[in-house]
Amino acid sequence: MSEVLPTLLQSDIGLLIVAGVGALAGSALALLPGLHIYNVAGGLFWLLLHHPRLVPEQVAIWFLLGALVGWVVVNVVPSVFLFAPDDANAVVILPTTRWFMRGRGFEAALLVGSGSLGALVGLVLIAPWLAQGVLPVWQIVQPHVGWMLVAVLAFLLLGEWPRADERAPSPLRRLASAWAYLGAGLLTFVLSSALGMVLFYRSPLPVTVAFQNLMPAFVGLFAVPGLVQLLLLSKPLPPQRSDRLEVLSPRLLLRGTATGLAGGLFSSVLPVVTGSIGGLLAGHATAVRDERVFMISLGASKVGYYVGSLLLLFVPGVGLVRGGMAGMINALGVAQTWRAYALAVAGVAAAGAVAFGMLVVFARAFAQWSARLPAKGIAGLSLVLVAALTVGFAGMAGLGIMLVGTSIGLIPVLLGGRRLNALGVILTPITLNTLGLGPSVAAWLGLL
Repeated sequence: MSEVLPTLLQSDIGLLIVAGVGALAGSALALLPGLHIYNVAGGLFWLLLHHPRLVPEQVAIWFLLGALVGWVVVNVVPSVFLFAPDDANAVVILPTTRWFMRGRGFEAALLVGSGSLGALVGLVLIAPWLAQGVLPVWQIVQPHVGWMLVAVLAFLLLGEWPRADERAPSPLRRLASAWAYLGAGLLTFVLSSALGMVLFYRSPLPVTVAFQNLMPAFVGLFAVPGLVQLLLLSKPLPPQRSDRLEVLSPRLLLRGTATGLAGGLFSSVLPVVTGSIGGLLAGHATAVRDERVFMISLGASKVGYYVGSLLLLFVPGVGLVRGGMAGMINALGVAQTWRAYALAVAGVAAAGAVAFGMLVVFARAFAQWSARLPAKGIAGLSLVLVAALTVGFAGMAGLGIMLVGTSIGLIPVLLGGRRLNALGVILTPITLNTLGLGPSVAAWLGLL
């Protein structure tokens, strides 16, 4: 019996079941604010490296694939109901929060989730042509990655729109309020970039947890500020309705999904650019203004970025390693054959079906509980959990990094500017390294 079970799990049907179980695990992990699937996968990867006989490699690969899909689809729930986004939800947090405060959080979560489900269907449909399209695009893009990253950074900063206080008594004060908003965004970017340079060139974390180097920073920059905002909320959370949903036309669903998937796939090919940035670029390119379409597109963009980049690893003749999960799975060993690729696509489909079902269940439960639980209690418990997880993964030095990141992440919450500017923590160091300027800038900053 002990030999039959591993053999059964490594069959095609068994691996699809493993992907579904991974989706259940990833969906549950997605409910923990501030916890990124890469952190958990990194811990599992470390365990497998030290105990290679613990789990068969193929079982581990398909479990991680399913867990990634489950996390990507469901992690919108804490973003909506706990104001705790991560880098994947940094853009969508504002419209979903507005809908949540109007009692429509369940609907907002389903809009983002429908975009994720649509993108998964889209990836399955285009999978046969992915191998033919990705390699030529990458060959064209590769020599120009440096200046393309610079262009993305410029768009991110120049895309900030000044928001003046129209009630100000004089034009001069209205101008000052507009520049205060812009200044807050620039300050967020500069400080997060400085934090990124420190982490890349002189990280205070010990070598034993180097694979979790960015985890405390991302928690502080994105998850904790939203929880602090919820903690400081003076009025109780509004009751949420989950029985009446606005009918969404197929045209809007298709437009949002196609826009987000295009942006996510662009991000999966171009290094460092995350799905949230790709979705923002695609939204501007197609003039998406409807909040519903915007939320759908961000859900699709997350899937295009995370899941699309992982599928690129399985494409025969391509084998691009994009993202932390692809790097870990590649180290475990991936057979780049058409059979393995088809099985990976089937695993994504199976995991996506499980994950969307869990999204509906969790979002409905959170909608029903949100009015019964005190806002400050939710925020306080989540903050303790986030701090404990950070210490558990990265030690006390990680907690210090989290607090520094929190002080930076609070700037757009309290003063204005996009939270997306906090992605300077990875965009700036890697852009500088791509251009060959990273060591020189690090030396100028006294980090070498």
